Amino acid sequence: MTLRRRVGWRRGILLFAGAALLIFSMVRALSSEPEIALMIGEPWEAMRQRSSAVIDPVIPGHFWGRLPKSDSRLRFLEPQYGFVTPLARFFTVSFDSDGLVSSLRMSPQIEPLLLDDTLKVLLDLQDQWRQGGWTPIRLNDFPSFADTPQWRARLRDVNIGGTAYWRADDKYQVMLGVNRFRDDKRPTEERYLITLQLATPWGSP
Repeated sequence: MTLRRRVGWRRGILLFAGAALLIFSMVRALSSEPEIALMIGEPWEAMRQRSSAVIDPVIPGHFWGRLPKSDSRLRFLEPQYGFVTPLARFFTVSFDSDGLVSSLRMSPQIEPLLLDDTLKVLLDLQDQWRQGGWTPIRLNDFPSFADTPQWRARLRDVNIGGTAYWRADDKYQVMLGVNRFRDDKRPTEERYLITLQLATPWGSP
C-alpha cells in the first residue's frame, strides 16, 4: 500500500467515525428530551413512573391537573392510535377523582411560530393521526388543515384562525386549533399559537 493510499484510507475512516459520532449524538439528544408518556384512563402514578419529565402526583379525590416541571413532548402510547408531539412549554395533564389520567391540553411548541413552521407541526400531527387510523370529523364546519393559499390567508386573519377535529373510533378525540398571536418579542413578525386537546370523545361526531 502506497503512502497516498494509506492517507486516503485513514481519512475515510476518520470521516466515517465522525459521521457516526454525530448521528449518535443527535439520536441521544432527541431521546433525552423530557417527555410525558401516557394513556388516557391509566393510573396517574403509572404515567409519572414511565415519563422522563417530572410531574407532581394527584390530589386524591379531586378533579385537577398538573404541569410538567420542564418543556416536554407528549408521547401518546395507545398501541394503535399513538402519536408524538414536538416539545411543549404549555402542557397540562388532568386527572379525575379516582386518580386516573382523564385529558390533556397543550401547545406543541416552545415559542410562537412562523406560519411555515406552524403548518409543518399541524400537518405532521395530522399525518400521524391519518396513518394511525384516526378519522377527521365535522369536516363541513371544521376542515382539516392543509398547506394551501386559502388556508394561509385564513390563518393570517387574526379574527378567524382554524380548528380541526379528529376521532379514533369511539375511544379518543383530539381538537387541533391555531390562531395568529402577537409576540411582543417580535412585534413585526406573524407568529402563531397551536392548541391541542386530547380526551375521550365529546360532542357529536
